[in-house]
Amino acid sequence: MVEFLARVREYFPILLQGAWLTILVTLGSLALSTVLGMVWAVMRVSGIPLLANFAAGVINLLRGIPIIVLLFFLYFVMPDFGIALTALQAGILGLGIAYSAYQAENFRAGIEAVDHGQVEAARAMGMSWPLMMRRVVLPQAVKIVLPPYGNIMIMMLKDSSQASTITVAELALQGKLIATSTFQNATVFSLVALMYLVMCVPLILLVRHLEKRNKT
Repeated sequence: MVEFLARVREYFPILLQGAWLTILVTLGSLALSTVLGMVWAVMRVSGIPLLANFAAGVINLLRGIPIIVLLFFLYFVMPDFGIALTALQAGILGLGIAYSAYQAENFRAGIEAVDHGQVEAARAMGMSWPLMMRRVVLPQAVKIVLPPYGNIMIMMLKDSSQASTITVAELALQGKLIATSTFQNATVFSLVALMYLVMCVPLILLVRHLEKRNKT
């Protein structure tokens, strides 16, 4: 036990640096996926066939491409077109773009769940479509999508480990490097799993709280 704690004290600072990058990748990609997802969702429900079909095509394309392939494309292929991204930038962009498809479907479901009678009332009052979306539909849709949005946050936190495939030294990669050099696989990966759990538990509790509040 004493030896285990000594190893934990030795490895923890390095893993903590990786955890910080994990959080940075998660927050960056979450912000990007939220903005893009809202754009795709609004285009889907705009009623304009060209925009709706374009957004649907983008969503289906992104859902059909594995995240790791998208990361490889951004990091290894884009330099061929004169766009060189750092590993961190590619990781945030890749995860953000990939998850924007799932965010879009989440937002679209929330928008379509708003009572249609309120939409008709807003139109009867002479509200323009953008004004109606901003004042009537989106405020209600946000409350509806918060619980699944929290679940997406948890998934993104865990999937941030895929950024290690393009050399982002986040938590999973730091753990792998330490385990490779020390052969202390059980200790290192137990600590890595515990750190992921510590980061996920507050989000899990938040989702549970939002789900309960949404039912009341």
